Amino acid sequence: MPEGWHLGEDGKAIKRAYCFNDFTEAFAFMTRVALLAEVADHHPDWSNSYNRVEISLSTHSAGGLTSKDYALANAISAISPH
Repeated sequence: MPEGWHLGEDGKAIKRAYCFNDFTEAFAFMTRVALLAEVADHHPDWSNSYNRVEISLSTHSAGGLTSKDYALANAISAISPH
């Protein structure tokens, strides 16, 4: 499991929440994640509320977790300031 990530309650996703100083920092992080997701052709389920970003990764076509989820989680963690 990538550091800081945890298994979702249903066991079919890995999740992580990030907190930033403000909305601008949160949105900038989401933009960087979006670019990673496009390159990987694997897109997160996520939400944003002001300075908080919650990310859930699952391979819907496989019905759960695959190596794509762990690879994207590691890539996200590598660009995270936290």
